[in-house]
Amino acid sequence: MDWARAKVLVTGGAGFLGANLCEALVRRGARVTALDGFLFGGGANPANLDGVDVQLVRADIREADLRPLCEGADVIFNLAAQTSHMGGQRDPLADIAVNAVAQVRLIQAAREAAPEAVVVHASTRQFYGRPRYLPVDETHPVAPPDANGVSKFAGEQYWMIEHRTAGRPVVSLRLTNCYGPRLRIRDARQTFLGIWIRCVLEGRPFEVWGGDQLRDMAYVDDVTEAFLLAASTPAAHGQVFNLGGAPPASLREIAELTVKMAGAGASFTTREFPSDRASIDIGSYHADDSAFRAATGWAPQVALEQGIARSLDWYRPRLAAYL
Repeated sequence: MDWARAKVLVTGGAGFLGANLCEALVRRGARVTALDGFLFGGGANPANLDGVDVQLVRADIREADLRPLCEGADVIFNLAAQTSHMGGQRDPLADIAVNAVAQVRLIQAAREAAPEAVVVHASTRQFYGRPRYLPVDETHPVAPPDANGVSKFAGEQYWMIEHRTAGRPVVSLRLTNCYGPRLRIRDARQTFLGIWIRCVLEGRPFEVWGGDQLRDMAYVDDVTEAFLLAASTPAAHGQVFNLGGAPPASLREIAELTVKMAGAGASFTTREFPSDRASIDIGSYHADDSAFRAATGWAPQVALEQGIARSLDWYRPRLAAYL
């Protein structure tokens, strides 16, 4: 992929992953349009694109005229989503409107305006549900634990149908817990680590629910590189891949690293899962992402301790913009 000649659309482009991807694309010389609806409770933040030379279109993917945005695109990175587990449980109609119905709208627009565009779709490990075995590979049964998992799986499958029926080069990346600069940290709507970062930077203790669950945390620079490789590697097109991160660690170990990197005054307490969360908790998870590594040569470069330290350093001078 000659990024210096590429026209790129990034949906969800002012969000956590989307804004980091926009920055990486601009550095490579791409002409980037970022679409974001700045929906309440989402990860979009105007500060995420400070200093990034993109065309920002503020519009809701559920309602916007998507055809002009797709016109002539070489690559579409599709990261627009409703990601909150509890948000999906409380309002499944709104959840599926973003994660499934809007995906069909985008597919139809891309058919008309960018029939040759490569699409990389941001999917999730969430719809595997509680793992039957670890690490989880792509053949693991799908058993979504909540409404958000159902809608995300539907959206992914619409895109894979587009590959099978229209021949479009589509790659779906099933992401694990991603973290790093530009993550929503005002609360826990994107990932537990966000609220932990806020608490330690504000000098408050944070809560760890459970503690023994394993997670393979993926630093955003590694995730961004995976998206770029997925788009530019023909051998990956038409496939669904798990994407992991650093070697798995327990929530307690991640909390201890966060406290260590934050320095004096940082602390945490442990408690049982709240009842409304316990019913959708998946327990331990870590990905077998050997298929993606084999197809693209990708491998995570940022260790967990290093990634947490980088994240804290990035937020310290910018904390007010993320609260």
